[in-house]
Amino acid sequence: MKSPLLIFIMLSLFSEIPLLHAFEKGSISMRGSFDHSRTAFEKLKFGRVAFMGGSITEMNGYRPMVMNFLERKYPKAQFEFINAGISSTCSTTGAFRLQRDILTKGPIDLFFLEFAVNDDQDAGHDREGCIRGMEGIIRQFRSYFPKSDIVVTYFVNPRMLELLKVGKIPLTMAAHEEVLEKYQISGVHLARELAEQINKNEFSWEKFGGTHPKESGNRLCADMHAELLHKAWTGPMPKKVIAHKLPNEMIDPLSYANGKFLSPGKIKLTKGWSYSEPNWPKLHGSKRTRYLGSSLLHSNGIAHPLSLKFSGSAIGAFILAGPDAAKLRYSIDGQKNKEIDLFHHYSKSLHYPRTVMFAHDLSPGEHTLTIVPIKHNQRNAVRIMEFCINQN
Repeated sequence: MKSPLLIFIMLSLFSEIPLLHAFEKGSISMRGSFDHSRTAFEKLKFGRVAFMGGSITEMNGYRPMVMNFLERKYPKAQFEFINAGISSTCSTTGAFRLQRDILTKGPIDLFFLEFAVNDDQDAGHDREGCIRGMEGIIRQFRSYFPKSDIVVTYFVNPRMLELLKVGKIPLTMAAHEEVLEKYQISGVHLARELAEQINKNEFSWEKFGGTHPKESGNRLCADMHAELLHKAWTGPMPKKVIAHKLPNEMIDPLSYANGKFLSPGKIKLTKGWSYSEPNWPKLHGSKRTRYLGSSLLHSNGIAHPLSLKFSGSAIGAFILAGPDAAKLRYSIDGQKNKEIDLFHHYSKSLHYPRTVMFAHDLSPGEHTLTIVPIKHNQRNAVRIMEFCINQN
């Protein structure tokens, strides 16, 4: 049976009734204003709203619920919604794909973002990795759209939940929160709220639905977003929308604030390399449909070294790592060779998308990356969808 408070919140999703402070103890953090999105939705009657994250964003979960809330709250507005969720991808990939998937779609009025779970269980980032990705996304987005509003949501997996239940903060959430504080970004701490409600026997992990929440878990999340936005959009309409302040300095000078994809289709190939669609039917392992029908850079066996000239402080690759993923030997500017294993623990039965970084702290200027596959444990395949460059 739903609590009176939850019923009130759900009813308020579709009305102009001001919400009470339903979620306390830091589960919702409103920072800065939401004047831009309010003006767009109420006055201009048009809104472009983007969602970015991993599978939790890509699936039909909290995202369509929030979309429905916006359409009901502003029935006279025309909305354009962008689903930029890609399963398994972390904030590092997000920083490099932001231009392709978000910035080129036109001015964004409201941007929803989540990567806490993916940075933990998919990428296994340390603090620096979490900050370089999340700060890279937010700083790059705000550089393009300085007036646009942002909300970051913290979802949760079982390991992270156990930490929260005993008052500890998971590494990825702590790192992302540093970025949110620095850039004054609002946050919905769904994970903390769930932990507190479980500790009070008001909710359960089973009812929530797991890492990929069921309807009740997604409803809890959507209700928290509704509360945040109701608070933000209460009071007199702003006479003028002021740009959000962009800090002069980054938390990490190496954050991917100029991250971009570079297609490997532009590279001069050497023997053993192809830029085409792999023969997927003959390859073992599951394939996600979004990656079928497209050309990529690939090698299956012995190949000559391949070089890429670029200008930037970081270089990596967005790859598909399947059961046959090899090691890659690489060097930058002819320096000592290094090796990286492209295989991931999720690659055993899936052609898994991931970003691997070769260097993130290069000096400004021109550089040359050289790569060559190395057969490892009968694995000999390399499949690169995009190169990732943090431009100077």
